[in-house]
Amino acid sequence: MGTVSDNLRHIHQQIALACEKSARDPGQVRLVAVSKTKPASAVLEALAGGQRLFGENRVQEARDKIPLVAAGQGGEDAQWHLIGPLQRNKVKEAVQLFSLVHSVDSTALAEALSKRAVKPRPLPVLIQVNVGREPQKKGFMPEQVQEAIEQMASLDGIRIRGLMTVPPVVAEAEEARPYFRALAQLAHTLEGVGIQGVEMAELSMGMSHDYPVAVEEGATLVRVGSALFGARTSPL
Repeated sequence: MGTVSDNLRHIHQQIALACEKSARDPGQVRLVAVSKTKPASAVLEALAGGQRLFGENRVQEARDKIPLVAAGQGGEDAQWHLIGPLQRNKVKEAVQLFSLVHSVDSTALAEALSKRAVKPRPLPVLIQVNVGREPQKKGFMPEQVQEAIEQMASLDGIRIRGLMTVPPVVAEAEEARPYFRALAQLAHTLEGVGIQGVEMAELSMGMSHDYPVAVEEGATLVRVGSALFGARTSPL
């Protein structure tokens, strides 16, 4: 495992190669550096290497970490996304901490976020889709997504910007391709429907073991943690 800066360069090289293979512009893909369980010092190291966008799984951890990062050199430039599940009793804090929520998995959560959003600035969100139809995972089933989005589109405190998925665990990255392709196809279908106020600008898919495949299939946000920071450690 190299330094954070070395790992950043390698990840961006892999993204560029995946874009070349799929005839995409690398500027269409953003790296979300997943800093869950990593200390503020690791985030600051990534910032020094040019990374600006970070993802946290838990509101509680982000609440403690973000001020520590902001107090460090360059820390005020960090942007934060919530990529993990969000309990409704944490919504009030979440809308203050994050610029995008990847994991809207119910209309009730969307309504809670809309109610708590900082007016007049709607909170951008992504809709979580359970493309693998795994009973233990949250998210809308693919056939439920259009109806759910139509219900959520009228909420004035949020703006739906696209879709997110966590595919089934697979042995080889290539085995995840059908799930990424399915999410991209769903987004294309929804874009064609033209639901007012809804965009399909973002596809959040791909993690440390399979992000190049996700990029080839249209990911605009890849969530990479261990390949950047190393194995997980205890929080803060």
